[in-house]
Amino acid sequence: MSSNKAGTGSDGLGNLVKEAKRLREDREKGYREKALKMYPWVCGRCGREFSGKNLRMLTVHHRDHNHDNNPPDGSNWELLCLYCHDNEHSRFIEEAEYGGTSGNASEDSGGTHRPFADLADMLKKQQNGKD
Repeated sequence: MSSNKAGTGSDGLGNLVKEAKRLREDREKGYREKALKMYPWVCGRCGREFSGKNLRMLTVHHRDHNHDNNPPDGSNWELLCLYCHDNEHSRFIEEAEYGGTSGNASEDSGGTHRPFADLADMLKKQQNGKD
C-alpha cells in the first residue's frame, strides 16, 4: 500500500514536470514567432544573415536574462545566432560567478602599462626648466 502511494506521488511529480515543460515551450514559441516578425533575420552580434533553411539557428535572447519578461514591443529581446547566444550566456555566468564588469569592451582597460602616464608632468618640468 505504501509503495502504491509513492508511485502515485512520483507520477504526479512527473506530470507536473511535463506540464511545466509544455507551458515553457508554448511560451517560447509565442515570443519567438513575435520576435521573428519584428526583427530582421540577422544576428545582433556577428551580423550573420539567416533564411528559411537555417532560421532554426537564430535564437531570441532576453537582454535582462529573464525569460518571463516578454513585453509586447520586444524591447527585452534581440536575435542572436546560437554561437553568439551561447557566448552571451557564458559571459553572464562568468560575471555572476567571478564578478567584474558587464563585459563591455569599452569598460575594459586592456593592459596595465601606461607609457604616457607621466608625459604631461615631464613636459611641464621641461618647459619650466627652459623658461
